[in-house]
Amino acid sequence: MQPALARFRPEHVDLHRFAAGLFALAVVTVGAGSAVAAAPAPPTVPAPSTVSAPVGHDVTLRLGQEAAVQGKDLTVRYTRLVADSRCRPGMQCIWQGEATLAFLLKEPGRGESTTAELHSGPRTGPQATSFAASRIELVSVSEDGGDATVRIS
Repeated sequence: MQPALARFRPEHVDLHRFAAGLFALAVVTVGAGSAVAAAPAPPTVPAPSTVSAPVGHDVTLRLGQEAAVQGKDLTVRYTRLVADSRCRPGMQCIWQGEATLAFLLKEPGRGESTTAELHSGPRTGPQATSFAASRIELVSVSEDGGDATVRIS
């Protein structure tokens, strides 16, 4: 039996099919390369800065910032503004509206964590939650939603 290459005869190659196959391969290769090059880089999130928060006092957190509660195994991080239907400055509104903020609550020593959504008013959801034998209450939200003031007790 002869090897496959020994039986290959160039005169039996359909040049149109061969050229079409090469063209298709080139299109797929270039297209794949373009798609990879055009894809945006994933956003880099800086490590959160941490502030110290005394128990029972208000602490203001910037978006992405974390509070380490003094004397407790507890951190509270403001992770995102989920929704904001509050009336904007200079606007006349029938209803004041509310903001909903997401927080990451952690007990670093135990490796426990949970998320909580807190609301700036009582109409759409809770303004406070409990975690790690503590109460975390949303006190206020800045106009642009970039700052959240919480009280941890």
